[in-house]
Amino acid sequence: MKTISAALLTQTLAGLCIEANTHLPSDVAAALEHWKIQEPWPLAKTTLGLLEDNLKLAEEKNLPICQDTGMACVFVELGQEVRIDGDFEQAIHEGVHRGYGEGYLRKSIVADPLRRVNTGDNTPAAITLRLVPGEACKITVAPKGFGSENMSRLGMLKPADGVAGVKKFVVETARLAGPNPCPPTVLGIGIGGSFDKVAALAKHALLRPLDQRHPDPYYAALEEELLEEINALGIGPQGFGGKTTCLGLAIETAPTHVAGLPVAVNVSCHVTRRATAVL
Repeated sequence: MKTISAALLTQTLAGLCIEANTHLPSDVAAALEHWKIQEPWPLAKTTLGLLEDNLKLAEEKNLPICQDTGMACVFVELGQEVRIDGDFEQAIHEGVHRGYGEGYLRKSIVADPLRRVNTGDNTPAAITLRLVPGEACKITVAPKGFGSENMSRLGMLKPADGVAGVKKFVVETARLAGPNPCPPTVLGIGIGGSFDKVAALAKHALLRPLDQRHPDPYYAALEEELLEEINALGIGPQGFGGKTTCLGLAIETAPTHVAGLPVAVNVSCHVTRRATAVL
């Protein structure tokens, strides 16, 4: 059995918080460049170029890509042959505390949703833990800004709504979001499961690189159809019009009840951030 110290977990988390907020994943940066080349509307093309300039400056100067450095969403795939020497959750929260402090990242978390007192260090993190076979611990930090998070939606459709109903809900979500989530967006789509599970599916879908389609050809084709329909809305980069409203999207599914068809769309912006380490 492999032992990982809580101290190493904390150190790794701190570094990932800074990396994720200052360096855009290569697949998202590549998608931005791809759509800039394809974009026919001059204002939209210029806007995409300005977004790229911002990304390059952030990387060169080691500064945040966006002023909203987000809620620290931490995804852990913990091998069943791994033992954490220390308090697992506290180690993660401490890593976020250190990373957001050492990186001079904006602290956005309030301790209570109604009384709104800032915790001062961006903790607690939102932790998703999955046990997997093996002797490795894979950690992904995905900071989530709320300009886009607030545009997310969940719907409990009827089974009779079928794929047409799902497509309508997803495209309507993008239309209603309009310029608010700083498009071009990235969408994580969950289909199936239960009320709580479908939201988790949508959130997890944002971790898939944009250059990877769904392994099931049926859902891969649905991803392509949805992307085409959303970009046909004409919202464009930052809402200035054009064909680049969405950089990419990913679907995750789960078995569901015979009487239901849950659907969730987790909206993310053009700085869909994530950084991963394996211990």
